[in-house]
Amino acid sequence: MTNRLENINPALNDRTFDVICIGTALIDHLSFADLSTVAEIGVSPRTMTLIDDLTAARARATLGEAKIVSGGTVANTAAGIASFSGRPAFLGAVARDAFGEQYSRDLSDAGVTPLLVEIASDDDAATGACYVMVTPDQERTMATHLGVSGLLSADDIDDDLLGQCRLCYFDGYLLDFPEAERLVEKIVSSAKKYNTTLALGLADPFVVERHRDALIALLPHVSLLFSNQDEIQSLSGLGSVVDAADKYRLDAMTVVVTRGELGAVIVGPSGVIEIAAVPVETVVDVTGAGDLFAAGMIYGIVRGVDTATGARLGALAASEVISHLGARPECSLIDLARSSGIIQ
Repeated sequence: MTNRLENINPALNDRTFDVICIGTALIDHLSFADLSTVAEIGVSPRTMTLIDDLTAARARATLGEAKIVSGGTVANTAAGIASFSGRPAFLGAVARDAFGEQYSRDLSDAGVTPLLVEIASDDDAATGACYVMVTPDQERTMATHLGVSGLLSADDIDDDLLGQCRLCYFDGYLLDFPEAERLVEKIVSSAKKYNTTLALGLADPFVVERHRDALIALLPHVSLLFSNQDEIQSLSGLGSVVDAADKYRLDAMTVVVTRGELGAVIVGPSGVIEIAAVPVETVVDVTGAGDLFAAGMIYGIVRGVDTATGARLGALAASEVISHLGARPECSLIDLARSSGIIQ
């Protein structure tokens, strides 16, 4: 069993990183679109769909000019942790192309240490891309072309990598990778070896449907589970968010369920905590809300705040990111947290 939240050893403070995030390195192509355009591209609205080369080409042609920024759910969380003044690193795979160079640059500029694996593919596959379509309801539809990002393997995780951080965060999208089983086994075994806390994000309802058994098998190794309402209900088959979270909460695990404008529910050893959403004058794009909630919560945990305060940091970060287009913060989250009085 890995290290539990309330027992993160202060002796681990001298590790190089607070958090190492392991995930899918993607360049986001952000655009506004109506539901008919989403249908024309051939993906389901308000979800993430893995697409092939032909669908990616159709997305580019249909959507036209887009805002191009570095993304990927777990990398967005890493950027949020850095904005809170944390010490995060990100491990993912990119191609030896212009987008791969941009990805590394953007991580560094955000304060995240890039631990990127550069892959030269025989078939000239590129750095992964995600076509993010924001529809009039402010929801997002994601069409993801993995490119080389899905080629991250267990061999890319150095034997001592998880000994360099206090917490490791990854999400269910890793289970779509060809070498998913070995990759996840390496993460779990390394975390156990170095007494490193594991945090897991369920990622997407369709990820839960595709990999339900694998996700459930991971839970005994996880101290902190992130989910939204749809994901935890899909995993559990239960209608009540609290009952759904409690069904899979093992030992001292903490389960975080985000619920959009309804805030979040945290189910942990001390019971149920409800956190209100932070009001936003205008919601522009909900892309990244869950990623940034995880950033605030994880930052709080590794810095020793209580669960409720960590969740309030998460809610604050989520409110910032939904106020603009794009899934990474556009202001200093640590300054925002201090001015809001959440932390000193």
